[in-house]
Amino acid sequence: MVRECECQRRHLRRKIVLTGGPGAGKTAVLELLRHSLCQHVVVLPESAGIVFGGGFPRRDTAGVKRAAQRAIYYVQRELEAVAEADGAGIVLCDRGVVDGAAYWPGPEDFWSSVDTTRDEALARYDAVIHMRVPAGDNGYGHQNPLRIESASQAREIDERIARAWEGHRRRYVIDAAADFITKAEHALAILQQELPDCCRRHVADAVQTHATMPGTPAVGRGGTGVRAS
Repeated sequence: MVRECECQRRHLRRKIVLTGGPGAGKTAVLELLRHSLCQHVVVLPESAGIVFGGGFPRRDTAGVKRAAQRAIYYVQRELEAVAEADGAGIVLCDRGVVDGAAYWPGPEDFWSSVDTTRDEALARYDAVIHMRVPAGDNGYGHQNPLRIESASQAREIDERIARAWEGHRRRYVIDAAADFITKAEHALAILQQELPDCCRRHVADAVQTHATMPGTPAVGRGGTGVRAS
């Protein structure tokens, strides 16, 4: 459901990324927010889900992995182009093109393989929110049929994602929390800061409204809090 916003002026376009390793809860947070956003905000689907969900080969060989990450990169870039063409003011991305570097098997450089640079990729986004994977096995679930990583592999990917986004001018890190709602509240508070004033009230009650939704995932125990870097 898209809520109407009284403000009819065009907002300066901004792109905000939610990222994190498998099982961190980023997609669930974006789904939770989707019910409360106004027309100025557009949520993009995860490009990897589109690629693998559409039947792209997924095998444990370097050549196939490189092909998959190039495909994901270009799908992500074109999803963002669609949002811009539709006149979206605020674009929320389920991962960004920078995440591809965390999944790239080498030996070639990821950025040269997609004809860009790391600096150019980082500059595409106005803010990035990294939701960390829980330290223990408790928070890792396999509800997503496209998820193939073990809990330890998810944490390793999470560390690589953290390194990939290192140096972004506006990066927030949300540590694991004892429950999903606590973690979602941290993400929501950051997103409210990044939205225009007229849009903030539309997401203010998102966590409370959907806290009891069936299937809301739990997040494993760990440290709580938000860190800006």
